[in-house]
Amino acid sequence: MTYEIINPESLGVPRGWNHGMVAPADGRVLFVAGQTGVAPGPDAGSFPGQFGRALARVAAVLTAAGGDVTDVGRLTIYVTDMDAYRGSLEEVGVRYGEVFGKHFPAMALVAVTELVDPGAVVEIEATAVLPA
Repeated sequence: MTYEIINPESLGVPRGWNHGMVAPADGRVLFVAGQTGVAPGPDAGSFPGQFGRALARVAAVLTAAGGDVTDVGRLTIYVTDMDAYRGSLEEVGVRYGEVFGKHFPAMALVAVTELVDPGAVVEIEATAVLPA
């Protein structure tokens, strides 16, 4: 999907996201439910590990619907520990790049007290516009 990127100069240059994305009118809208990355393994509780797995799950839904990560116009990321997020930004960026490459949709990051999946430290939902 080719989006028109909207970054008003008055808002400053975004870093790692875009302020707005305009989708073509002839696409199909896909709402991806919140995905967590809880899984057994050595980095089961690590923020970067869960972040990468949650993004991979979002990508799996996109693929199943006939799209890919470049179709995402918006990501909402929910975290239970903002300090853990900030403390792992470099590795989070690596995990992001592994799944989304250089595609940066509009994003929001929200701190919450807990998530429904026990042990989850991050949950990611997406809105995508797939080709018609």
